[in-house]
Amino acid sequence: MEPRAHSVVMDEEKCKGCTNCIKRCPTEAIRVRGGKAFILTERCIDCGECIRTCENHAKKAVADSLDALQQYQYRVALPAPSLYAQFKSEKPEKIIAALYQLGFDEVYEVAYAAELTTCAIQQYIRDYQKTDRTEVYPLISSSCPVVTRLIQIRFPSLLPNLIPVDPPYITAAKCFLQHRLPVLSLSREKVGVFFITPCPAKITDLNVYGKHLVDGAIPISLIFGKLNQILYQKKLSPSSPQSSGVGMGWARAGGENFAVKFENTMAVDGIQNIVALLEEIEMGKLHDIEFIEAMACPQGCVGGALTIENPFVARVMIRKLAEHYGDKALPTKVEAMYKELTQKDSRFFIHDQVIPAKPILKLDGDLTKAIKKLNQLEEIVAKLPGIDCGACGSPTCRSLAEDIVQNKAQLTDCIIILREQLEELAQRLLVLAQIRPPAMGWETGRKGEKNDSEGTSSID
Repeated sequence: MEPRAHSVVMDEEKCKGCTNCIKRCPTEAIRVRGGKAFILTERCIDCGECIRTCENHAKKAVADSLDALQQYQYRVALPAPSLYAQFKSEKPEKIIAALYQLGFDEVYEVAYAAELTTCAIQQYIRDYQKTDRTEVYPLISSSCPVVTRLIQIRFPSLLPNLIPVDPPYITAAKCFLQHRLPVLSLSREKVGVFFITPCPAKITDLNVYGKHLVDGAIPISLIFGKLNQILYQKKLSPSSPQSSGVGMGWARAGGENFAVKFENTMAVDGIQNIVALLEEIEMGKLHDIEFIEAMACPQGCVGGALTIENPFVARVMIRKLAEHYGDKALPTKVEAMYKELTQKDSRFFIHDQVIPAKPILKLDGDLTKAIKKLNQLEEIVAKLPGIDCGACGSPTCRSLAEDIVQNKAQLTDCIIILREQLEELAQRLLVLAQIRPPAMGWETGRKGEKNDSEGTSSID
């Protein structure tokens, strides 16, 4: 599998090899060898769990800084709706005004794009209900890039369940470039479009699939301090938000579900909960559910690895903002914009390319050799203790067996196996230590008894 660009990287100097991260990774993408952790890029889905887990701050997200704005004549911010939940006492009007003060010339809200995405999902489900393919239920939102990559890597059989509608941050960039850029009378090269992101997965997604749409991604955690300072020190002229409460509500778990408004739906947040849910779907369960909103971060995007506020507090704040700005129904202007966009291009909201499967365990390109290695793997698993302690530097006993088959580890990396071999060796050494050759006055195998003939002659 070809390596992909990743935003989550290791800072080896800070890593102490504690193995805490390997137990939390949902795709077993981290190993510890030689006292240092490293990331298997073909397995990584940039969920940010390792960033949350690492107490030594050895995992970080590579992103753009505010200095990147200086490269452009006109600078556009695409703030994720989760940004509004980071400031306890400030409304979106003030936060948008602070973004202008920070150096942006225009703010195009991702929350507004989320409302357009809501229309696209609703239409896709309605059209799907008219087909004879309903055995593929439940349909799964592809708005969270972590969930999409998780399905690509661990659950490729569920790829047909993914709704091929672009996530709001992609839609926001497309809408700006199509509607606002022509009005500016500036060439594309002079306009910098920057997404204000709550998580590293969206950075990776934009680097891989949206580089032609967005010029950079700036973490919320990076600009929070400066925005907070502007909000505290300056008197700002409020800028009315383009979005309503429907789009703002997308930032919390259940917000997308609430916006779509279908009866047989459910919402799940937290990467481990999503793994458990996808396992059930793969086993043929949950066919009575039509639509599933799945958000990898706890409490939704407000709990992203690159946010600041406590996710439980942030979720309450977003809920209150959504109610305040109206989350009961989509504004008529949004529905009108959706119709305008789809009339010009019926696939405006649909993925530009089919999402491919990217299986992570390919033992060998040759099928015969792969089967042989699989048998070896099962034999090794049978020898291992099965306690998944992680002391070997691999997250589970089976993952260690996979590493051994791939010549990336050895059986004695397991401390249980190593201890058993050392105990066996110690017993053999003890036996050997008690044996003396005949020349030293001891007969081999008599262990300390003198020659019987010598004893008898002395008595006579």
